[in-house]
Amino acid sequence: MLDKCHRFQWEPGDLDWSVPPREMERDDEIAICQYFTDMAGIERLASALFVEQMRKTEDPVLKEIFASFVKDELRHAQVAQMLADHYDVHHYKFYELNPALRRFAPAFVKLIRFLSPEIANTYVTSGELILDVALLRSIDDYVNDSMSSAAMHLINRDESRHIAVDFHMIEYYSSDEWIKKVEQQPAQTLSERVRSFRAMAKVIWYAKPFFRGVFFDPMGRVDPSGKRLREAFKRIQLLAEKPQVRRRPFVRFMAKMRELYNDPVVGTVLGRLLVRITGVEPRWLETLFTDEEAAKAATMSFDELAADALGAKYAVV
Repeated sequence: MLDKCHRFQWEPGDLDWSVPPREMERDDEIAICQYFTDMAGIERLASALFVEQMRKTEDPVLKEIFASFVKDELRHAQVAQMLADHYDVHHYKFYELNPALRRFAPAFVKLIRFLSPEIANTYVTSGELILDVALLRSIDDYVNDSMSSAAMHLINRDESRHIAVDFHMIEYYSSDEWIKKVEQQPAQTLSERVRSFRAMAKVIWYAKPFFRGVFFDPMGRVDPSGKRLREAFKRIQLLAEKPQVRRRPFVRFMAKMRELYNDPVVGTVLGRLLVRITGVEPRWLETLFTDEEAAKAATMSFDELAADALGAKYAVV
């Protein structure tokens, strides 16, 4: 993997920016420019999260891999902003980062610093699945232009490496080796717990408008059927169903939120609270997989699950 991280580097200048954009309706141009503006912010957030993962790991090879991922995401942010400028042909408005993203990003990075590496990795993996399986591919299809396709091809190649490593880290943080290591660590002090709780509360407060503004609302336009977003959330759920993953406290907690939401009594009484805690739309708290799919996922290796998730972004139309 480290060899691939070095071999598959590229620069924004490798793309031919002289290609004129296709003709667009006014609403399409505005939407596309805003999506790429927000994508630049999302990619910068992703780079900050990989910085935190790089800091948390003690493995020198992983440190170098995560460092390459930071470089990837900063490059993606630069390219996304260049795409926003490229398609801003008529200058209908001034484009700025979604306010919900501006509020959420620093709070989330601060929270990740307080959390254990396994929880940080769970968040990062979920975000990468939504970004790679659903958002990037759907935006590219909506833009339907050679410039976007050329850029997205290279970005998707990078993101495939990221997801492969994300799943590898999920496997490690579910292992007996990691659990034993955690058990040997000193318990958090009261002040550390209070600080973590405050950081978590702030993220929960900002999460719902963030997800709605930069993921769910755009996906409602670029993928009105919701098929790709459904596939992304289904893979997140299936990953949490693997027995060794499910035994970890945070994954078990999030899975319990979904189970409670789907309970006919508890869901009716506490449904709105559960939606607020998780930050996602109600439909994505529904169980999205069948018993057969769960049984199959439970027997698959993490590499196979990663390959299956990567295949989903091209299989779903």
